[in-house]
Amino acid sequence: MIKIVYWAPRILCILAILFISMFALDSFSSERTFLQSLPGFFIHLIPSFVLTLFLVIAWKWELVGGIIFSLLGIAATPLVFNNNFRNNQSVGTSLVIILTVTAPFIIIGILFIVSHFLKSRGAAAVK
Repeated sequence: MIKIVYWAPRILCILAILFISMFALDSFSSERTFLQSLPGFFIHLIPSFVLTLFLVIAWKWELVGGIIFSLLGIAATPLVFNNNFRNNQSVGTSLVIILTVTAPFIIIGILFIVSHFLKSRGAAAVK
């Protein structure tokens, strides 16, 4: 059980970062050459680089990483909702986008926190 809770947030976070990274591919278009598109591609990857840094932090310090990911997901939710709602998306569509983009990071944060406390409790039981 502890191994599942240990690995689940890490694997889910890697998958979520890969999902977010896929949005950077829209910087490539037929109007520009590959080299002209590269700067935009790397700019679009900045959130993925930041999330990867947060994953490294969470891997080493689960409680801190769990708090970071939870707060990130919670803080991004109204921003994503407002952005989609202003772009003439329905409330339902905006909620689905929130569930696919921000909710995974809240879940990942919670799993990192649970993993931290399970590990702490297991270490205290051994003493």
